[in-house]
Amino acid sequence: MNLKIKKDILLESLLHVSKAISSKNIIPVLSGIKFDLKKEGLYLTASDNDITIQSFIASKDIDSIEKEGSIVLQGRYIVEIIRKLPGNVISIEVIDEYKVWIHSKTSEFNLNAINPNEFPQTNLNDSKNPIYMDKTSFKNILLQTSFATSTQESRPLLTGINFKIEENKLECTATDSYRLAKSIIDIDTTVENPINIVIPCRNLIELLKILKEDNKKLEFHVFSNRILFKFDNILFQSRLLNGTYPDTSKLIPDEFLIKMVAPTQELLDVIDRASLLSSDRDKNTIKLETKNNKMIISSNAPEIGRVEETLDIVKETENDIIISFSSKYMMDALGSLTTNKVELLFNSEIKPIILKEVGNDKITQLILPIRTY
Repeated sequence: MNLKIKKDILLESLLHVSKAISSKNIIPVLSGIKFDLKKEGLYLTASDNDITIQSFIASKDIDSIEKEGSIVLQGRYIVEIIRKLPGNVISIEVIDEYKVWIHSKTSEFNLNAINPNEFPQTNLNDSKNPIYMDKTSFKNILLQTSFATSTQESRPLLTGINFKIEENKLECTATDSYRLAKSIIDIDTTVENPINIVIPCRNLIELLKILKEDNKKLEFHVFSNRILFKFDNILFQSRLLNGTYPDTSKLIPDEFLIKMVAPTQELLDVIDRASLLSSDRDKNTIKLETKNNKMIISSNAPEIGRVEETLDIVKETENDIIISFSSKYMMDALGSLTTNKVELLFNSEIKPIILKEVGNDKITQLILPIRTY
């Protein structure tokens, strides 16, 4: 393998595929990036057996291809070397079977490489029925739900996001059993058979890091145990979680005894300030009380002090409520909303709190209250 390539072009692709490298892998080859140079261009691939990312650089974007071939280089080192090498053009040449010479005008590195035959075989073939959707919409739906997934590996399914596709609707749901986030968007493809899968949230967060927002479409292919995303010059494949995701449809009531509308950002700021008087912000309990068209937010930490804030609201029902909840969960839910006003829906102090965007029923946030007695 022997090529010359512009530093910026190579570095961009390396940074993309390096997201699939795990520092915890005990298999040495999985800490590497596979360089596969062919007539049509350079394929860069990395995998940790959970996600696989491949980036392609077309031959027209490579200064010269002297000799085709494959090699695996240690991912952590090659990314930093390319990042810090001087000059605009970099030469990469396999000088021995597993020795690689990387150089620019005034700097050179000789690296030990890994046999490319040891790299796991990756099936990145697509299906006959791709699904297309807008990149920005996909990014938004993940941001509106991903925070509600569980971090506890004892319930693996809850560490993922449930994707349901029926006709041209995508519904994403995430829950850690204490809160729930659900969002629905339209997609550009009408599917014949409903799809119901669970994708590890950690993998989707890595996908978000390399997904640029532009007018191009995101294409994905669903298989029995994997999902393949295609965009720009990148293939991103993730495994799917096995099992049936819990039915959450019955958790959200159809009717509510108490309805009110509050300014989203002001409510977020008030809860943020009220959570300051706690040594453990993650579990800080906030009390919400309504009196006519006033909302009173308070927090009490005996060893620190007490805070109380008042906010003007528009209450659609006469009933008042006193309820407690996690400030972190409420702030996460409010932070995912995009409208200036939020609708808060209650049935009692022990029933779930529901948040919706005013004028938009497609985003729903649910938070379980905390009993303080």
